[in-house]
Amino acid sequence: MIALAEVLRRHWPAYEQQFGARLLPSHKRAVQALLSCHTPSLGGHLYRCDCGRFHYSYHSCHHRACPQCGHAHTELWLQKRRRQLLPLPYYLVTFTVPQELRASFRTHQTFCYDALLRQSAGALLDGARAHKNLRAHIGLLALLQTWTRDLRYHPHVHCIVPAGGLSTDGLRWLRPKDADYFLPQRVLAARFRTRLKAALCSQPAILAQIPSRVWQADWVVDVQKVGNGQAVLKYLGAYMYRSAFSSQKIVADEGQFITFAWRDNQKRQRTTRLKAQAFLHRYLQHVLPKGFQRVRYFGWLSPAARKRWERIVALLDCNVPALKLPAQLPPPECPVCQRPMIWVARLPRAPP
Repeated sequence: MIALAEVLRRHWPAYEQQFGARLLPSHKRAVQALLSCHTPSLGGHLYRCDCGRFHYSYHSCHHRACPQCGHAHTELWLQKRRRQLLPLPYYLVTFTVPQELRASFRTHQTFCYDALLRQSAGALLDGARAHKNLRAHIGLLALLQTWTRDLRYHPHVHCIVPAGGLSTDGLRWLRPKDADYFLPQRVLAARFRTRLKAALCSQPAILAQIPSRVWQADWVVDVQKVGNGQAVLKYLGAYMYRSAFSSQKIVADEGQFITFAWRDNQKRQRTTRLKAQAFLHRYLQHVLPKGFQRVRYFGWLSPAARKRWERIVALLDCNVPALKLPAQLPPPECPVCQRPMIWVARLPRAPP
């Protein structure tokens, strides 16, 4: 397998020369981070073994587009989210943006991604309060994803929702009247379409780029039961602090062409062969704007609703497990004698 950083070192200069005037600052920062990750430019630590061998351990870039970083942060995030899982069935609700909106979303990412997250959650909150199967105030976690398995642009939002919510007065826990049913997909899709159009009305320049027929078409919202929520949390956690792509997927770099592997919906192995510049474009289009929060919490799962969360824990009489912080990494082992090496010095970052 070929590291993504190696592909960037070979092909980024030509890509930057061709598209330099149109490159987004977020794309340039992402590439600079990936190229410096685990290199002397970020500094690190020097270790020594009693046998006389030295080992250099360089720092990570911690950029969320880097496939080498994010493991420790992901584990900590998963620990915190698992503590919030209630003893209830969970649903995964996915809101998908129609094809006609995707060009505008790619061009106006900061506003459109924020609207997509807020209006997806708003449609769920509205539907849970109004629909006869529940009529309750719910809490949910929403995560933005912009890619398909073969890295095409496909913005959508995954929401993890427990099957139940607080009554209007906040004193009772209400479960769905039909245990095998949560909320109707068509109603959620219509509400999502209405809310997103209303949000885009504040941006006439964006709204003018969208064909009017899209607001009369049927939109897609998928509601799936996902058991106790553990498996879907692990699935989404892979995209919390990690990129849309891992270096293990690159199987060939032939100079002008890059070949990478991916799995389809039936878990069958597929490969895609692209020109190097087309591959870099397909990868970089999923780099988020600086400071943008991919994961949001709404309803009684929001940070501002701590008291309501504590009331729900009391109503359901469930125990919240203690938070286990990730264990500190041990010092590296000597490749010759397999003994732990001794820390010697901290290596400073290279000057800019």
